[in-house]
Amino acid sequence: MSLETTIFTFKISVPFEEWAKGFDSPDVDALHKANAVTPLYRGVSKDNPQSVVVVHQAEEGVAKAMFEGAREPIEAGGHIWDSTVITSYLS
Repeated sequence: MSLETTIFTFKISVPFEEWAKGFDSPDVDALHKANAVTPLYRGVSKDNPQSVVVVHQAEEGVAKAMFEGAREPIEAGGHIWDSTVITSYLS
């Protein structure tokens, strides 16, 4: 399998700081580790405080599958599911 970098862009319904606390939590860290997904970056748009980007790296297809399998907790953290755009790049 190839190493894949996956970029998720989406809107949030809570302040970025609140969303980031959830993303940086021990539970999400454990989810990343259990799926062998490395979060490389997460940030908020300087022009739109509701627009977020997350960059993950993992074996091909793994980050997207992890995301799709965790809809309920992801949405509970303020992520607006239907706003998500996923772009993947292979190395």
